[in-house]
Amino acid sequence: MKKSLLVLALASSFAIADEGMWMPQQLPEIASQLKAAGLELEPSNLTKLTEFPMAAIVSLGGCSASFVSPQGLVATNHHCVYNSIAHNSTADNDLLKNGFLASSFAAEVPAAPGSRIFVTKAVDNVTAQVIDAKTDKLAGKKRVDAIEANQKAIVAACEQDIGHRCTVAAYYGSLEYYLIKQLEIKDVRLVHAPAEGVGKFGGDTDNWMWPRHTGDYSFLRAYVSPEGKSADFHADNVPYTPDFHLKLAKEGLKEGDFVMALGYPGRTNRHRLPSEVANTFDWSYPETVSYLAELLDIIDRETADNRDAALKYASRVAGLNNVLKNRQGMLDSYAQSDFLARKHAEHQALTAWVNSNNANKKAYAKDLSNIEKLLQQQQQFGRDNYLLGNASPRLLGTARSLYRLAQEGTKADTERKAGFQERDLPRFKAFVAGMDRSFDAKVEQALDLHNLTKYVALPKKQRNADFDKALGIKEGMDQQALSALIASWYNSTALTDLAQRNALLEKTPDQFAQSNDPFIKAAVALYKADMQREAEQEELAGKIQQAYASYMRAKIAFMQAQGKAVYPDANSTLRVTFGNVTGRAHGNEDGNAWSAFTTLRGITAKATGEGEFNAPQNQLDAIKAKNYGPYAVDSINSVPVNYLATLDITGGNSGSAILNSKGEFVGLAFDGTLDSIISDWDFNPANTRSIQVDLRFMLWQMQMVDKADNLLKELGVL
Repeated sequence: MKKSLLVLALASSFAIADEGMWMPQQLPEIASQLKAAGLELEPSNLTKLTEFPMAAIVSLGGCSASFVSPQGLVATNHHCVYNSIAHNSTADNDLLKNGFLASSFAAEVPAAPGSRIFVTKAVDNVTAQVIDAKTDKLAGKKRVDAIEANQKAIVAACEQDIGHRCTVAAYYGSLEYYLIKQLEIKDVRLVHAPAEGVGKFGGDTDNWMWPRHTGDYSFLRAYVSPEGKSADFHADNVPYTPDFHLKLAKEGLKEGDFVMALGYPGRTNRHRLPSEVANTFDWSYPETVSYLAELLDIIDRETADNRDAALKYASRVAGLNNVLKNRQGMLDSYAQSDFLARKHAEHQALTAWVNSNNANKKAYAKDLSNIEKLLQQQQQFGRDNYLLGNASPRLLGTARSLYRLAQEGTKADTERKAGFQERDLPRFKAFVAGMDRSFDAKVEQALDLHNLTKYVALPKKQRNADFDKALGIKEGMDQQALSALIASWYNSTALTDLAQRNALLEKTPDQFAQSNDPFIKAAVALYKADMQREAEQEELAGKIQQAYASYMRAKIAFMQAQGKAVYPDANSTLRVTFGNVTGRAHGNEDGNAWSAFTTLRGITAKATGEGEFNAPQNQLDAIKAKNYGPYAVDSINSVPVNYLATLDITGGNSGSAILNSKGEFVGLAFDGTLDSIISDWDFNPANTRSIQVDLRFMLWQMQMVDKADNLLKELGVL
């Protein structure tokens, strides 16, 4: 692997030990910090993606996970497989409520459509291929198109290795690009999930809070063809044999112990400009909080007396609640901080540096000024089109995507828009199939009425004329008229039928144009305007990419000149973060310190027998009887449930394997604390704590409560 520009900046000094989502290839540069924190392994070995332990770490495409047996058993969070549990649940067989345990391979059930396990095989710097000499001279949409063409060519060459999924990921504000090659396992099955009263104990009330007592773990299994190749679900498929899997720790953690999280963090924003911070916290997040609260109220109302509908929306509700609490927590932290003032001070120092008497520095000055103007245009577009974006019904979005797929299908595969190539067809098939267990017409009509009512209330000049015409929206429509219009769409559409949706995957643009389905007709009518809008946004995006890359180049040079380390913002690629098991001297109440571990006693204290704190009776019985088995810890006179650590994690890290100093599995990351989630933007080493489910609790629950002896034998416990 080639060294990035940022690796060179690491040589002189480093960030606070617990801060940083490090690329594996950077770890030798921070070997002294890793060793000082307690790592016993050789840091250079952690750079080898096809060897232990990195080869055992996988992505679920939004969550992290790891192989924990030679038979393809995968450990991750309960909330990461929540959609698969809900997908397999019905009112008569409620797996969410009761949990699921397959007694054999044959009893394992397919995960939700589109579920994948991605095993990283290689990461290579391809910046020179993405931004070649010709591309670097282009600007605007031409630059975007050239970058996309280069990325598609790189991906196509990589995917000649059948069964692999390749991605070109941007780092450091699109300053650098890396090719990620992953084995794509398409046959994913649900193996075990504890009852919701364990896996989601505390629900939204405890989400992002401490103390925590949540058994947020579940197990999947990866399957391949009898020949060991990636394959779609088939009865003849066999469990995948990973090259390496994690071994369970024989000794439990104690406070102060070294830990590291290996996973795929989603997005952080620590390199953002002050204007982006202000736009996010003064407008975007407040709007998001308000909007999500409204959606949740509507879904709750419309599913209150319909358990089947509630199950269909269970995963979506969980996700919306999670984002809502996350954004509100960030807003609360932001309001009490001087974050924006510090951002302005940092940027002023950078600006002064690039304008100093040095020709090399001054080369950055033009783009540093230009980026702010471009971002302002982008932010204004977002504000102007916020209600329009929300107003598009879900089925219209489906029709638009499928019609775009048909249009792109008329071109050679290499000429199609990224996301609409042959390689993307399985994703579309999974999407249309998954709607059967995630869509209810009554709920969607209520959501559409709410969204369109707000949109129609805008002055006519602020609305989109093409959208209004395509959907039959008239000036001055009241809620009754809107409700009747929406009902007419759902009474006439065939998109609620799986067979009809599947048929659309094969239709040509001309066949779409002949349809009388209201959503398809609207999608066809909007296509030209959609493409024009996309082109305008790509023109702006190309200019931003060029200026942002220059801004990041300047920031790197500025920080390097100060002897400071720089690590890349998270971008859903494999990262390593490390720290120690540590409580906190202060909690969310004055004088209330946080201990590093919670215990089974906390479950009993919180259990109410209903709602979010409905712990299973057999679990409560085992706790009452002090049936701790070999998992008790004398110092706490109980079994540890969750623990705090100083790990720098974010969304996407959910399900990340937590390893001890020897590289042994000791639990799963699943959350952070509410007052520290602003670390996505502004890392605070004093407050930031990650929350993990302790391996000892997982094994106790599996052995003493759920009687998962078959899995415990596979894990080498029994």
